[in-house]
Amino acid sequence: MTRQLLVTSALPYANGPIHIGHLVEYVQTDIYVRFQRLRGHRVAYMCADDTHGAAIMIRAQKEGRTPEDFIAEMAESHQRDFAAFGMSFDHYGSTNSPANYEQCKHVWAALRAADLVVARNVERLYDPVQKTFLADRFVKGKCPNCGAEDQYGDSCEKCGATYAATDLIEPRSVHSGATPELRESRQLFVRLEPLQPFLQEWTKAGTLQPEVMNYLHGNFLAKPLQDWDVSRPAPYFGFEIPDEAGQFWYVWFDAPIGYIASTAEWCAQNGQQLDDWWRNPECEIVHFLGKDITYFHTLFWPAMLKTAGFELPKKVQIHGFLRVNGEKMSKSRGTFVMARSYLDQELDPGCLRYYYASKLSPGIDDLDFNTDEFVGKCNSDLVGRVVNLASRSAKFVKNVGLSATYPEDGDLFANAAECGDRIAAAYEACDYREAMRLCMTLADAANEFVEQRAPWTLKKDPDRAQELQDVCTVVLNLFRQIAIYLTPVLPDLSQQAGELLQSPIESWDQSRTPLTGTAVSKFKHMMQRVDADKVAALFTAPATDAATDAATDAATDAVANAAPAAAGPSPTLAKEPLADQITIDDFLKVDLRIAKVLAAEEVPEARKLLRLTLGLGGGETRNVFAGIKGKYDAASLVGRQVVMVANLAPRKMKFGLSEGMVVAAGTDGGVFLVSPDEGAEAGQRLH
Repeated sequence: MTRQLLVTSALPYANGPIHIGHLVEYVQTDIYVRFQRLRGHRVAYMCADDTHGAAIMIRAQKEGRTPEDFIAEMAESHQRDFAAFGMSFDHYGSTNSPANYEQCKHVWAALRAADLVVARNVERLYDPVQKTFLADRFVKGKCPNCGAEDQYGDSCEKCGATYAATDLIEPRSVHSGATPELRESRQLFVRLEPLQPFLQEWTKAGTLQPEVMNYLHGNFLAKPLQDWDVSRPAPYFGFEIPDEAGQFWYVWFDAPIGYIASTAEWCAQNGQQLDDWWRNPECEIVHFLGKDITYFHTLFWPAMLKTAGFELPKKVQIHGFLRVNGEKMSKSRGTFVMARSYLDQELDPGCLRYYYASKLSPGIDDLDFNTDEFVGKCNSDLVGRVVNLASRSAKFVKNVGLSATYPEDGDLFANAAECGDRIAAAYEACDYREAMRLCMTLADAANEFVEQRAPWTLKKDPDRAQELQDVCTVVLNLFRQIAIYLTPVLPDLSQQAGELLQSPIESWDQSRTPLTGTAVSKFKHMMQRVDADKVAALFTAPATDAATDAATDAATDAVANAAPAAAGPSPTLAKEPLADQITIDDFLKVDLRIAKVLAAEEVPEARKLLRLTLGLGGGETRNVFAGIKGKYDAASLVGRQVVMVANLAPRKMKFGLSEGMVVAAGTDGGVFLVSPDEGAEAGQRLH
């Protein structure tokens, strides 16, 4: 049955360029959108620049121009970078648009009619230099709970405590560095407590990830919800509230409404009706966003939608932050990398899309960009395992094309077609990591077939021309299947595969029927190996003094890591761990799998190493070097089941590439391999 989906990514804030941390979310969303389109569903992908707020106003003032000029330039930059990384938006708008103002007025009128808006005077922090009230995220100081330095005005990243910005010790403005003053301000609030029963029910309806649901109920919904501050006094860059002169809607009021406004603009341009997308129970609204803005999208936003008569999201997919080599992104450490810098190094955007996909799970774990792993995974998986299938076979059938009937292949094609259902289920669940694992398992099986049938050898014997054509027909069809399954992640490779086999990839179901009797184009280069030196250059820290480093990182944090104002801790914040401890999230990153030793041999040049060929089921094999020589006889290991770390970054050694690690226990007296109980099967994951 054809589904209708309206999909959004969180709106990027218009005070800075797109960086590689941002791209985690947009790649994640775009993969989901492209997958749904490939399955034949009706999909609209909406996004826009988030343009309002004091931060935009102050930066424009510092640069001597109007906020409108500033956000126009940033919108062009954002969309140029998004296009370079393959984002397939149906419409990209701006929250500073007439369409958004009209939708804001509609939602506001509904809140007023429901008697949910109240006004009162409150004391807030004021920047005497910039002459503006400060959102919580633009105040930093010492945590009032644990004393940690350099914490935001809403919550502490060290101990997880939440507090009011006025509770900070030695507060300072992120904008000017000045000590804020307490000043009275008239504010408008939306009462959320009357909607609390609805929110308690909606958050348990399966729309949210379990950990997010638990976070909301543990931190907010177990007690009366506080009123939501939705206005800011002048001066402020935003929409003035129609029935409250001198007051402007706070950026977190009009930003999510931008989803609706972008849809309205797209509908007007394409003969569609807004109600068919936002007031249609059959339309699945799906939001992708980072964990730092969970609170706004899972409490405030559904409250607004419910009150204004719009449909509620059917799925809210929340992801974690990006870290680089285990550390928080930082300009001073050279790990805060702009999307444009990646492109300027002439690195393939498809490699970054694949790398992120290989690490994205359905949960909200942080992702780690490990530079060595990035190089190894992209070169090994994409060039060595996928593109290699086409490059090693297409040239042999350029003049004769594919065989008229599909040859016998030992059920490789049929098995891969059946595996397509598992890959599709993984994409649907946003478990891209599992989808990529399954695709690489298919690639390994196909490469094993190539090695066994050796078309380069068949080419030497004219009497075996038909056999050569049949072998290449099998290999190219297996390559095409994998290209179809990777289409949501690697649209350029998918297009190249279609051009090579003169059959465009347009549907997921094409993976079920092999191509026969068609021409094969001349093979053209598809993907370039990642240059490790270029990646290293990308993550080189700038030469600045310590004071500049600290100032830069403070400003970077305010821009890159959070919403302009938050109202609770991130779902995964916890107390500072003790030395050498790890969290359960850290442990869950380790992919432990059962493997069977298919072959074992000594490495003559190494004193302690054995070379193991491990089977992970489904034809997938790994080459692993293990430091167990002298403890185990190589021949005795063949046929034994072991436990291996399957997602360890490949390591280049002088003896060859090691693609994992076997798990062993060690004492002063020896080394002991860890093995599963009887009945376990190769490829099973340990839980």
